[in-house]
Amino acid sequence: MINETKINIENLNLHIGKNHILKDINVQIPEKKLTVILGPSGCGKTTLLKSLNRLTDLYPEVKTQGRIFNGDEDILHPKTEITELRKKMGLLAQSPYPLPMSIYDNITYGLRISGRRKKRFLNKRVEYYLRQVSLWDEVKDRLKDPASALSIGQQQRLCLARGLSVDPDILLADEPTSALDPISSREVEELFVKLKQRYTIVMVTHILRQAKRVADYVIFMYLGEIIEHGPAEQIFEHPRNEITKSYIKGIYS
Repeated sequence: MINETKINIENLNLHIGKNHILKDINVQIPEKKLTVILGPSGCGKTTLLKSLNRLTDLYPEVKTQGRIFNGDEDILHPKTEITELRKKMGLLAQSPYPLPMSIYDNITYGLRISGRRKKRFLNKRVEYYLRQVSLWDEVKDRLKDPASALSIGQQQRLCLARGLSVDPDILLADEPTSALDPISSREVEELFVKLKQRYTIVMVTHILRQAKRVADYVIFMYLGEIIEHGPAEQIFEHPRNEITKSYIKGIYS
């Protein structure tokens, strides 16, 4: 059973030049669930994800039509404040990109920009967010070390903590484990399962096994279209569309 809707996408179309990338996308994303956008490489998954916080605006050749609602706010409306929008939607990329500063300063960067600079407050926030991503015990004695000294898996968890520090209500994750080893990948998956109790999470993956492990809701895409969407159990156990069935059987990759 679907939760209350968090994001409602209506008639979304996206073109890059003459190429029609996203085609008539209509879907509702449930609140405080982990929604996986699933499908083979090149099907439009990442483009759909980036549309949610308008990262597609960075490319002048991209033209978008339709509406994306976060609550009552149309994200695609010309008057939408982009900086505020992106604060509400933390993004975790495929590869970790810690800021070129200390572990501590990576977490406090967004807090300082928003005017929260008292040392005692910052110290508490650093510990709080590092605990949220199960990193505190690993780094508490070296917070002044450069973030680049961490392992790749630790860097990805640090980037997640940095994203959480600006108080988003939605987490966007673009194949967040693709650069990680199996142990680090599983740690990130377990974090997402825990964090969905507080956040709405939308994750792109083309790894079917991963989707089966973590998804509550699935959006299956193929060639720029949503072929099927619904609760994970229904999509994986009783898919209605033949293309979905073939993908789950491993025919498409």
